[in-house]
Amino acid sequence: MKNIPGLRFTSLLIVALFALTLSTSTPADDDDRPVARILVSGEGSVDLAPDMAVLSLTVTRQAETARAALDTNSSAMQEVLTAMNTLGIEARDLQTSGFSIQPDYFYPPQKPSGEREPAQIIGYTVRNSLTVRVRDISAVGVILDKSVSLGVNEGGNITFTNADPTEAVTRARTRAVKDAMLKAKTLADAAGVKTGQLLEISEQSFNPRPMPMARAEMSLARSDGAVPLATGENNYRVMVNITFAIDQ
Repeated sequence: MKNIPGLRFTSLLIVALFALTLSTSTPADDDDRPVARILVSGEGSVDLAPDMAVLSLTVTRQAETARAALDTNSSAMQEVLTAMNTLGIEARDLQTSGFSIQPDYFYPPQKPSGEREPAQIIGYTVRNSLTVRVRDISAVGVILDKSVSLGVNEGGNITFTNADPTEAVTRARTRAVKDAMLKAKTLADAAGVKTGQLLEISEQSFNPRPMPMARAEMSLARSDGAVPLATGENNYRVMVNITFAIDQ
């Protein structure tokens, strides 16, 4: 049978019209419509007494020559390191955190003519800093006192922390999620709807912040000469953001 141009055109037109009818009669995909949502945030925190301290101790020595300053500094720091071992501090908890040799300058006064002589080196200062992790927190005061007696004359920064805060963070995380879910239910009830499927959840953790001094407790059991310290508590805080679908 021969191809008839007019018949072929008519067949193509009918197919095109049929396809257009199907496309216009098919309902829109429900997934294309935005899902009604409730977005909430929750917060949870846990207070935990510290069980470890991190100390920063620095030995500073000055002398007319760099060699002399270094020798006196090294001698004093060696005594400090030996004392740390005697007090039960393990080698893994001792780390040199800074070392420097700096010249000390004398700046002559300005002459009446306005001229000024060049600065002169009159000596050298050597600083050797040591970071100490103290796992027996009750010994911190004794260690500080002993360190000063052996020549530590700079630093003394203390951070009270926890060796393993995992459990505290987990409890804070659980409280944060419960807080967010309660907020979502309150909002849904007020709007006359129900919370549906949980669509998204994210977390943000915060480093411990010291509690107010009113919460801190002074240690009463201390040996003679120990530095009195207040350890207080660390606060571990977690915030979560949760998105729920709304069941109309």
